[in-house]
Amino acid sequence: MLSIAMSPRPYQLGKRQGQIDESRRRIIGAARSLLTEAGSYRAFTIDAVAKKADVSKATIYYQFESKAGLLEAVCDALAEAGGMSDLAVAFTDPDPIAALRTFVGAFGRFWDADRSAMRRLRALAALDPEVGGVISDRDDRRRMGLRVLAGRVAEDRAATRRMDPENLTRVLYMLTSFETFDALALPDAALASVTVDVIDLVEAALRWHVLSLRSIAFLRSWLVT
Repeated sequence: MLSIAMSPRPYQLGKRQGQIDESRRRIIGAARSLLTEAGSYRAFTIDAVAKKADVSKATIYYQFESKAGLLEAVCDALAEAGGMSDLAVAFTDPDPIAALRTFVGAFGRFWDADRSAMRRLRALAALDPEVGGVISDRDDRRRMGLRVLAGRVAEDRAATRRMDPENLTRVLYMLTSFETFDALALPDAALASVTVDVIDLVEAALRWHVLSLRSIAFLRSWLVT
């Protein structure tokens, strides 16, 4: 009988991929931990992450290419932990106000995924250009989503109320920020616990936006006459 030797290559590749995935998880975990522990922004370095994860700097650069790439992966991990996949529901809801509520809820869970790491990342963004670029890109995505929803609200109410979607976007962008959730929540409370408060503020902003536009229209008419 002929014996056919089985190639060990598929098994070896699978084992190798498992090691890479485990290393990646360990590096991201180390980065998140370091963000919450670091005493100064200079303490968050590739060297420090490598030491905490017990890997070489070369391993980090191989997997993430740069500090910005590592931070992108950290943000992705936080988004997964915060259930940000639910955000897509907001853009399929036919009711624009309900869509805004869903949007706020999704960000409440996201900001709450790791409050300390979020706070640290946003503080570092003002000091470190690499961190700033990552956070700025993420914030731009939130602004773009809000611009879509603000446009839908304005269109929905166009028959009865005049609304400026761009001004509304700026207000909603501020209200859905980490800083707003962080300021509203008690130090030991979950950020998601203030989601209802933020939704109330968003709905108040919609009412205020309409009133302010009416006030401007009234003043213009008064000045003309």
